[in-house]
Amino acid sequence: MTDPGTSAPTPGSHQWRPATSIVDHIVVDDAGRALTEPLRDDIRLLGGMLGDVVREHSGAAIFDLIEGARKAAFAIRRSEIDRDDLAAMFDDRPATELLPVARAFSLFALLANLGEDQHRERRRAIHERGNDDPQPSSLAATYAKLAAAGLTDEQVGSELAHATVVPVITAHPTETRRRTVFEAQNRITELMRLRRRTELTPAEERTAIEAIGRQILTLWQTALVRLERLTISDEVASGLRYYDASFFDVVPVINTEVRRALLAQYPNSGVADAPMVRMGSWIGGDRDGNPYVTADIVTLATTSAAQTAIRHHLDELFSLAQELSMSARLITVTDDLAVLSSWTLPGGGGGGDEPFRAAIAKIRGRLAATGEAMFGSEFLTTDDAPASSEDAYSEASQLRSDLDVIDRALRANNDDAIADDRLLRLREGVRTFGFNLSGLDMRQNSDVHEEVVAELLAWAGVHDGYASLDESDRVAILSTELSARRPLLSADATLSELAAKEVDIVRAGAKAIKTFGAEAIPNYIISMCTSVSDMLEALILLKEAGIFDPNDGSPRSTVRVVPLFETIEDLQQGAQTLLNVLDIPIYRALVDAQGGLQEVMLGYSDSNKDGGYLAANWALYRAELDLVEAARKAQIRLRLFHGRGGTVGRGGGPSYDAILAQPPGAVQGSLRITEQGEIIAAKYAEPVTAHRNLETLLAATIESSLLDTEGLGDESADAYAILDDLAEGAREAYSELVHRTPGFVEYFTSSTPLSEIGELNIGSRPASRKQTKAISDLRAIPWVLSWSQSRVMLPGWYGTGTAFESWIGDDAERLATLQRYYRTWPFFTSVLSNMAQVMAKSDLGVAQRYSQLVSDDDLRERVFGKIVEEHERSLRMLAAITGSDDLLSDNAALKRSVYNRFPYLEPLNLLQVELLKRYRNGDESREVRRGILLTMNGLATALRNSG
Repeated sequence: MTDPGTSAPTPGSHQWRPATSIVDHIVVDDAGRALTEPLRDDIRLLGGMLGDVVREHSGAAIFDLIEGARKAAFAIRRSEIDRDDLAAMFDDRPATELLPVARAFSLFALLANLGEDQHRERRRAIHERGNDDPQPSSLAATYAKLAAAGLTDEQVGSELAHATVVPVITAHPTETRRRTVFEAQNRITELMRLRRRTELTPAEERTAIEAIGRQILTLWQTALVRLERLTISDEVASGLRYYDASFFDVVPVINTEVRRALLAQYPNSGVADAPMVRMGSWIGGDRDGNPYVTADIVTLATTSAAQTAIRHHLDELFSLAQELSMSARLITVTDDLAVLSSWTLPGGGGGGDEPFRAAIAKIRGRLAATGEAMFGSEFLTTDDAPASSEDAYSEASQLRSDLDVIDRALRANNDDAIADDRLLRLREGVRTFGFNLSGLDMRQNSDVHEEVVAELLAWAGVHDGYASLDESDRVAILSTELSARRPLLSADATLSELAAKEVDIVRAGAKAIKTFGAEAIPNYIISMCTSVSDMLEALILLKEAGIFDPNDGSPRSTVRVVPLFETIEDLQQGAQTLLNVLDIPIYRALVDAQGGLQEVMLGYSDSNKDGGYLAANWALYRAELDLVEAARKAQIRLRLFHGRGGTVGRGGGPSYDAILAQPPGAVQGSLRITEQGEIIAAKYAEPVTAHRNLETLLAATIESSLLDTEGLGDESADAYAILDDLAEGAREAYSELVHRTPGFVEYFTSSTPLSEIGELNIGSRPASRKQTKAISDLRAIPWVLSWSQSRVMLPGWYGTGTAFESWIGDDAERLATLQRYYRTWPFFTSVLSNMAQVMAKSDLGVAQRYSQLVSDDDLRERVFGKIVEEHERSLRMLAAITGSDDLLSDNAALKRSVYNRFPYLEPLNLLQVELLKRYRNGDESREVRRGILLTMNGLATALRNSG
């Protein structure tokens, strides 16, 4: 307490404490507690088993330290003790004693995640058994909404004619868990599900509990994080594990389900027969700021993906052969099955008595020959019996045709139930995954393209000073070169290391396309795209690799050029850039040849880092409106690719709400969206959750395409003008802190683990695009991750409170307007809901401990003081507009998570601060470094969307 007559401690002082805890803004009543009792039972079970393992294998002293820290963390939440008391438990202890503490709380966070996932399943099952209305974001609810809207078959068919939803898997430094950890999690999930769904005998219950205990023991004795820096090959392998974990099981099923449901409801709609859900990847193709992506890495990524796909198809064929044991004496053998199986009458040789097995053996032999031709004999297993190389499939459609023969033969024998099981999943799987598995996007920064193309033009004698030209002259030169088939380079060209590397990478992409098919590399993305020349430069590289062919004025390319608009200004100018490039005859002819489709990527991360949360979100909305209008004017189809991260500060938040919050015309049946970091594991680690999350993406895409989800009506112009004002005010407040406060970069780097993210073995990619300390050059992931670890969460809210307060003033009518938008406009609802969610995960009491890492007292006082003031202001304005002091009144699941287990973050945060102090004071021992990594991993796991 402060003595009477003395001033209260200022935010920068060690004695300062927040006036209220963030938990005071999270209201949990008795009804909420009752609903979560089964969840708390599960968490108590898992936590108790973890405690038993710790006591038995690390000793009573370590267990007592961990248990004491746990009790102290809850005492802090109840305001019974001060954080200093918990922090003191870690002072002067050797790092060897602190490591088990970090491991224990990290593992508890992981186990709590599994418990929460099971609870969501439990609640959904109760809902479905009760015959209640379908839950929002389910496809069943979507179909009901479509029926209520009275849509015609023609409307549905028109809007969904090109329906496609592509989750694009990207690498991320916080998703570093090892395969062993991944598999143990899935085994615990299956055992918990078994206990929940099955009436077990006491002996069976004991057996299940013991099995869970063994998995927890395995986790305790397994290194949770890697000691060495991740390589891109590690990240490639990590991304591919989700196919066996869930995608192979779920994606074909959900594609079949949604197609059948739509055709049943709208039989004459002509809904596309092609798979709606396909997979994409950036891992191994995204070289923007990552010097470790090379031609060999592109080859590794595409080859590994293709091997995964073909091995899956071979394994499924093996299992299918075990199932289709039908005897020719008991069925009718169709003519095309007879041809496929080389079957003749019994006694006449050929396929013998089991024509389906004979046909599958032939298919499997052809596919094995395909694998051998692509990857060599080392790809084959002892179960593979490859046909001759002449019989290898040249493309996946040939495999599909053979499988269709088996399908027709089964149905001819009234075996539809069998045809609709594994065979249907395999047929749909081949349609979805082909021989390439997923589409690997290539991405590079426009500055690199400019430098490389300038060198190519100079080497070819076209122009020695391309970089000095203005935009119109650049476009003229590039257009001329793109209209001529003559390459710029000859076989003996001598290039700089950078140019040679870039050309080799694109040539490796061309080789992958030739080997695995056009879908292996479908897109070339230009980061920081600001102009027409940025887009044409990428085409020059595609032309040099033989991917783009001018073809005497009828250009063709299997790869699309995709501009990525990232900063606020680039988003504002994006539509004009698109119209300008479509005015270039050679480019317009190419778009027409590619089905009249132009994809545009929107950067959520850099726009937020550039202008702050509200300004970035509004700039994205405005950009989409402008791009939709530009596409209409140019008479092309537009597909938007949303570069969303896991956090709200990088465009994260509930996917269903985010898609419904898109402006009118922005979805049009197709959507691509990045999936990153620990979000991938949270969504796709096992089939049940994967199905639910893919269903959500599809439901939102269909609704946004067919229904009026904006809801503004005639008020849209006024609403847009108000958001223009609010966004400008928020950007000004954000820029005043981030871009104009002297010493802000020093404060940021000192008060967060940013430097350690770059120095320790976290991810394959450098933290910055360039070797500078400028915020503009810092990658968005470490920017957001650093603020998340320190519990400030600044990118998800800063500046918004000032904007609202300044605009509303004392005007009750203005406040009422924003309150109405919150109730009726999905975009505004989503913005405020996501902001509330991220603020619920903030904790300025914890953040104050990190601020003490800043040695400059005046700097700490100035910057942290501004953060505290804006945080309090933002909480006030949220409450005024939403009408609730409860930050999570609209998200019961997150409320449970925050309230029940966020105290467990306290020890991890305080441990991290202690270890950062030691590291920065010169203790670079393995134990300290590993401890910092463990706390980062644990916090990322607990927050679930930290970077």
